[in-house]
Amino acid sequence: MKKLGLIGETLHHSFSKKYFREKFEKEEILDWVYDLYELENIGKFEQLLENERLLVGLNVTSPYKQEVLKYIHELDDEAAAIGAINTIKFTTNGTLKGYNTDAIGFENSLIPFLGTAKHQDIKALILGTGGASKAILFVLNKLGIQSSYVSRSATKGLTYQQLDKQIVSQYKLIINCTPLGTFPLVDAAPPIPYELLTAQHFLYDLVYNPKKTLFLKRGEQQGAKTINGISMLALQAEASWNIWNKI
Repeated sequence: MKKLGLIGETLHHSFSKKYFREKFEKEEILDWVYDLYELENIGKFEQLLENERLLVGLNVTSPYKQEVLKYIHELDDEAAAIGAINTIKFTTNGTLKGYNTDAIGFENSLIPFLGTAKHQDIKALILGTGGASKAILFVLNKLGIQSSYVSRSATKGLTYQQLDKQIVSQYKLIINCTPLGTFPLVDAAPPIPYELLTAQHFLYDLVYNPKKTLFLKRGEQQGAKTINGISMLALQAEASWNIWNKI
């Protein structure tokens, strides 16, 4: 039996276990299981490794995509460039290698979402500065899309209070990397000036539960194109599976 799993702080809303359970059933994969491991702090990670000797791989979600790095022995080149991981592979020599498949999932879902829009003509606002946002920034740089972080701290980029008509009109792609809007806090949304959005804007929400967050609903009311994080999640999950299986 080979065990996989997801570590994070709160996992009741997790997509991963259902996704892999259905995958294993559909493809008749009988010798793999996928479980959820809620850790109240990253210090519990070592205890998890002691207790779960059959683990061969893990996914990592908020808020540990950066905190877990201190336990990782080796990083894939892309993960090292990003500075955060969401996938861990247990190697045959007992070491842990970190990867970031969020970047793969985001890139391969963003490109069709933008359609015929020229990347060099688009600027992006990244809402939030956590571990997930690092992969988003990496992909945007790769695609030649100029971007800026938005947070409550002026030291990390723009603040929400600075988002005026001039800035919002320049930055047509807005990506929510915060947990605002995640079930059960469905009445929350990043505090951007939604009234300034237009039909030329693209709103991408990494949140996938609910399928249509308040962030996306308010964008749609202004005519903006919207997408949630479910396709990104499916793509990153398959990329993780390929890493664990050496595909």
